[in-house]
Amino acid sequence: MGTGTPLPPEAPDSVAVVGMAVRLPGADTPEAFWRNLRDGVESITTFTDEELTAAGLPDAALNDPTRVRTRPVIDAPELFDAAFFGYSPGEAAVTDPQHRLFLECAWEALESAGHDPRGLGDGTAVSVFAGTGPDSYFLHHLHPRQAAAGPGAGSFQDLLGNSGDFLASRVSFKLDLTGPSVTVQAGCSTSLVAVHLAVQSLLGGESDLALAGGATLYFPQRTGYLYRQGGVNSPDGHCRAFDARAGGTTPGDGVAVLALRRLSDALEAGDPVLGLIRGTAVNNDGAAKAGFTAPAVDPQSDVAAEALAVARLDPADIDYLEAHGTGTPMGDALEVTALAEGYAGAPAGGLRLGTAKPNVGDTWAAAGAVGLVKVLLALEHEELPPLINCTEPNPAIDFAASPFRLNTGATPWKRGDRPRRAAVHTFGIGGTNAHVVVEEAPDLPAAPAPDRDWYALPLSARTPSALRAQAARLAGHLERHPALSLPGVCHTLLTGRARFGHRAVALARTRAAALLALRALADAGPGGAAVSGPGWTLVRPAGFGAESGSEPGSGSEPPGSGSGEGSAVPDRPAGSDGAGGPSAPGAAVEQARGWVDGGTGPAAPEIVPAPRKVVLPTYPFERARHFVEPPRFAAGGGPQPQPPAVAAHPRPALDTPYAPPADRLEGMVTQAWGSALGIEGVGRDDSFFDLGGHSLLAARVTTSLRAVLPVPTDVTDLLDAPPTAAGHAERLRRRLLEKLGELTDEEAAALAAELG
Repeated sequence: MGTGTPLPPEAPDSVAVVGMAVRLPGADTPEAFWRNLRDGVESITTFTDEELTAAGLPDAALNDPTRVRTRPVIDAPELFDAAFFGYSPGEAAVTDPQHRLFLECAWEALESAGHDPRGLGDGTAVSVFAGTGPDSYFLHHLHPRQAAAGPGAGSFQDLLGNSGDFLASRVSFKLDLTGPSVTVQAGCSTSLVAVHLAVQSLLGGESDLALAGGATLYFPQRTGYLYRQGGVNSPDGHCRAFDARAGGTTPGDGVAVLALRRLSDALEAGDPVLGLIRGTAVNNDGAAKAGFTAPAVDPQSDVAAEALAVARLDPADIDYLEAHGTGTPMGDALEVTALAEGYAGAPAGGLRLGTAKPNVGDTWAAAGAVGLVKVLLALEHEELPPLINCTEPNPAIDFAASPFRLNTGATPWKRGDRPRRAAVHTFGIGGTNAHVVVEEAPDLPAAPAPDRDWYALPLSARTPSALRAQAARLAGHLERHPALSLPGVCHTLLTGRARFGHRAVALARTRAAALLALRALADAGPGGAAVSGPGWTLVRPAGFGAESGSEPGSGSEPPGSGSGEGSAVPDRPAGSDGAGGPSAPGAAVEQARGWVDGGTGPAAPEIVPAPRKVVLPTYPFERARHFVEPPRFAAGGGPQPQPPAVAAHPRPALDTPYAPPADRLEGMVTQAWGSALGIEGVGRDDSFFDLGGHSLLAARVTTSLRAVLPVPTDVTDLLDAPPTAAGHAERLRRRLLEKLGELTDEEAAALAAELG
């Protein structure tokens, strides 16, 4: 990352990849994905009878000989940090997990690029280009329940939460991104086409930063799939791309998002540069093929040649090609034939060929971005991971007459006298082909970082538990990456992370001291943290105003460190501890305390050097189950009685303390809110919007209250009132008082008695 060959003269036209995030079978981070690639892991899961039944399959399906009981799946897609992104539990449950996980990865890609995802609404044009796979969550989980409930059971919210049309714009809304927001639907080419569009948007000047990628999750998740002779899926659940035993692909879950920026802007801002996109191209087969679903040769070779031309490179300049490689005998043969034409002129066997699909399956809309992430990881680690499940080349493919050599073993890919380069190729059903040429990051001079007596590592989170998890993640990352610049870590934490209410600062002279401070914070209870030794920690749980710390070198804890009520360096002069030894400078402590107490002003950056940003762990989301189960079947094959589609969740953690309804009217309002939001125990002082409310849910609340109140009400009674349950109830109370004036004494008394 940023230590490759010198910047070539063509590079100013390049786009830099500055961040990335994934959710893949067996890997929730790019780092974990790399370990699996490097070790040749096939990330597939085999399902038991119990799992198939739990997923909703009737008994008859368990004995179907065409059912393949394996598939590459993502762990726990039913979990989501709804409160973090402002979703109510009810809305989160009816939102496709493809959308939810893509939103998480969008946040992580921006954080990995060193950008505060909540701080981009400042005039920076951030665009989103992305697409999803089939909306099987709606088809298999939501729609059957709606059909059983009868006409009108569905909702507009279900459409918004499941249609691919709203994937990109939902991310733009949740993260306040104001650049172009475009959903792409091109089958397996979707995410690489999204990268192409993002590059065009950046080079055309309409975007300053772009997110590009895709998401595919198949539901019900743990049911395997049905094999059909002559179809595209593997008969045994294994993808064997380019192998003599290739029989088809395996449908895999996957999400991948990349953050892209013009190279000149990335260099100026000090962003991490993971690699360069030198050229992209997209085309379509048209009618020049056997059928709509069949691939074609000439258009694929054309798109590869065009991407090379855009990059101003020759075929011989490319070292590795990440192929589509579905593992279908015809598709693989056609792809190699096409790419051999596109790379005509490259020396025989000079281009290594591989694909990630045998590792993680065909991730459909995410496939191209997954391949691009793989290439960027290989550049970073200077190694081409092995193509697995390939022991004998497909005899229908003449590799000897092609520029390609199958990369069946791990291969060193060291930096040399020219930039290392690769290409990523995809094609999709319907004929959309995409090709991207990638180059290693340029060699960048070391950024100046003045020596400091003390380094400050600022952390913040929405909850105390997330703050501790963040400290643990960061400590583990520093241990795994001993060469990581400590000044760069400090700078990235301060300038590249969102600022939340729960905060901590670790002050340290050295990396070892920083690890001590972070580990102490990670292990601390809710009351605070104390560090004994050369590290020093400040903590403020939001709403409590407490700090705690240990005097460096004193070997003792300050008063109140166990309870979180003590002060840092209490009543002592800066620069000394109780024994006269060295201590954290008073200015550094005061600036750190100011940041911990909520400051964001110019004092805080003074304690943090400002070199280039570095890639660090992203926010530790606190996920909970938000999921609508598929219908169940009884032993005889008939449907079982179904539990409620959306289970109510406990009231989330809010800054506002819980206060119960003060009267029956407030109780009716909180009950209506809770029903619409999917929350138990709504308080009278709770904000509708803090609970994840919005105008559509306000309409649902209004409909519910109309059924029980003897006065007309509309959404303005909620949206125009103070946004608390008490404020909403007060607005309704005024309407009721107006109604009382129109009634006889007896009618008014009866109404008052009814409402308590």
